[in-house]
Amino acid sequence: MKRRDFIQKLSMATMPLMLGGIPMRLMAENNLTRMASQSTNDRVLVILQMHGGNDGLNSVIPYTDYDQYYFNRPNIAIPIKNSARKMIRLDTTLPTDAQVGLHPDMIGMKDLYDRGRMGIVQGVSYKNNNGSHFRGRDISFMGGSFDDYYSSGWIGRYLQKEFDPKRYPDDFPNADMEDPLAIEMGNDVSLIFHQSGNIPTSISINDPEGFDALVKQLEGFKDAGVDPRGYPPAALVDSPYGKELSWILGLEQKSKDYAERLAEVYARAKDADKLSPPVTYPRVYPFNAPTGSLRNPLSRQLEIVAKLLDGGGQGVKTKVFLVKIGGFDTHADQVESYDPTMGTHAALMYHVSSAMQAFQNDLKARGLEDRVLTVTTSEFGRRVHSNDSYGTDHGTGGPMYIFGKGVQPGVIGKVPDLTKDNVDMQYDYRQVYASILRDWMLVDETVINNDVFFGNFFTGRNEEDTANYENITVASQVITGVQENFVTNRFGLGECFPNPATESTTIHFRMNNSNHVSLLLLDQSGATIKTLLNERKEEGEHSVNVNLSGLPSGIYLYQLKTGFVNETKKLIIRH
Repeated sequence: MKRRDFIQKLSMATMPLMLGGIPMRLMAENNLTRMASQSTNDRVLVILQMHGGNDGLNSVIPYTDYDQYYFNRPNIAIPIKNSARKMIRLDTTLPTDAQVGLHPDMIGMKDLYDRGRMGIVQGVSYKNNNGSHFRGRDISFMGGSFDDYYSSGWIGRYLQKEFDPKRYPDDFPNADMEDPLAIEMGNDVSLIFHQSGNIPTSISINDPEGFDALVKQLEGFKDAGVDPRGYPPAALVDSPYGKELSWILGLEQKSKDYAERLAEVYARAKDADKLSPPVTYPRVYPFNAPTGSLRNPLSRQLEIVAKLLDGGGQGVKTKVFLVKIGGFDTHADQVESYDPTMGTHAALMYHVSSAMQAFQNDLKARGLEDRVLTVTTSEFGRRVHSNDSYGTDHGTGGPMYIFGKGVQPGVIGKVPDLTKDNVDMQYDYRQVYASILRDWMLVDETVINNDVFFGNFFTGRNEEDTANYENITVASQVITGVQENFVTNRFGLGECFPNPATESTTIHFRMNNSNHVSLLLLDQSGATIKTLLNERKEEGEHSVNVNLSGLPSGIYLYQLKTGFVNETKKLIIRH
């Protein structure tokens, strides 16, 4: 089944005013219990290309192996403590061999992770990764191995099967699909969208309005009363030359159709945004960085994607978008000599992290969060050891990030073996893409194995090598309570003990980040009786002993507020 309809959850308005003795007003303030309508629209994949080879070890930093990490790269290592800008502990609940932290400028990603909107896959690569920018990018785009040279890309093959039996571009646009199958931000059309023996399944744009204006300036589309594009004489219409020229002219017309369509959709979204202010996207890096690294190149691209999908309620049905950010080839000056947390790489990680946080917030505000999944790609990682130029050289494996409401949150894989010079491959990149196609885009496994990746990347062994491609899941087929369970296991208010209580009780709570905490004792109406805690706490399990003497017998409430968590539970006092 390629598409699934989702059951729309009941509105909070249909529920009683009290639930478990807690006023619904307080329950509604808890983000973990809010219910939202599920979208029945088709799912979308956004691919975020981090061109140049991202340094995974300064992005997803070993925590339990920090001493070895520092030994290997003392001139660029991110500090773990005793610094205003130190590593952000990702998740205290992870197994010891998977404990990692994030770069201090990846606050946005930490927030998405804590909300159950991000997953990380460690050690992603392919067999015999030779560290070449061009070859590595081609391999990841074509969906092959180190010795494959496909003329098509894996997204091109997927789209070809998705819209079978219609043929692109002959049968497009049509009444069912009037939008481009894929859109690439920029001026290029990458190999990932190519079909074998056919044109790519995507169009490339910098912005919808500019694209429309450019197409309308072409000589063949000027309103001069005569089409100057040069149709062949009647005698040649049915000749190979005439058919080829007619096909080319048909592509020009499709470009015009798509340009007008995208400009129209984009304009509707802009008009709608005037009535309801959109989410603010970050534009510049807020700290010191090289001049070329200050501006955020992702924000504008992701903002366009959100507007096109929205379209004032009538957005595009485009299946795949490709957005790009470069600058990750950090051989020298990856960090500032005076501060390893600052510099080119810090700015790049801020750009990715903050732009993705804004994008997810934007999708949620537009009611599109259930539709969109984003995955990153980079042609390789960097070496385990830093060099003498405050940089890192070409390596092999590195982390991939997946974002969205449909993600399987958490970390897949272990901290790399830091006694080696290169990060070992724990997962083939096609395992991640195969999971996304199956579990997010809802493509049959047989199609993925036979028509997209030409091998079984779920279970079993491929003939090309001896690697065991275990089944991994990075996305959800059905959006359920996976994220809520993920969050409640890491953040939440526990039961107090004893309860009922007489003179005192102890309240327990847990948190997965360092944040300000407010713990209040309330009466049944929700009015504050006593502030029990109002200070910053580190991640982990916490308990607060509460003196109840002087309070009359009755039913009370205790409420935890920290970050996005707002939870209330009941306490009974009996004297």
